Amino acid sequence: MHTGLSINTDRPDKKLPYDGLWLWLGPEMLHLMVLPNPDPLSGRPDHGGQDRHVCVGVTSIQPVEQRLMSSDIAYTKSKSGRAAVFFRDPDMNVLEVFETQAWR
Repeated sequence: MHTGLSINTDRPDKKLPYDGLWLWLGPEMLHLMVLPNPDPLSGRPDHGGQDRHVCVGVTSIQPVEQRLMSSDIAYTKSKSGRAAVFFRDPDMNVLEVFETQAWR
C-alpha cells in the first residue's frame, strides 16, 4: 500500500500485539492498525489502546485524569509507560489523550 506519507520507523512495532504502521502526516502521526475485525459488536478490548482510536495531545495529562475520575469515566493508562490515557465515548469509540510539549 502506498499512501504518499512517510513511515515513522522509530515506533515500537515489537511491543504491539498487532501489525500496523505509523505514518507522518505533517508534524503529526497517523497510526494504521491491522486488526482481524476492526468493529466487533462484542469482545472489544478493555484497554482502548488495543482498539481503533483517535489521539490528541495536551501539555498536561493530570487535569484530564482528574476530570475523568471526577466524572466517573472509566479509563486506562498507556501500557507503554507514556503519560497517556484511553477512554470510550458513549458509542464505544476510543479517545487517547497523551502528554506532549506544545508545538504550535
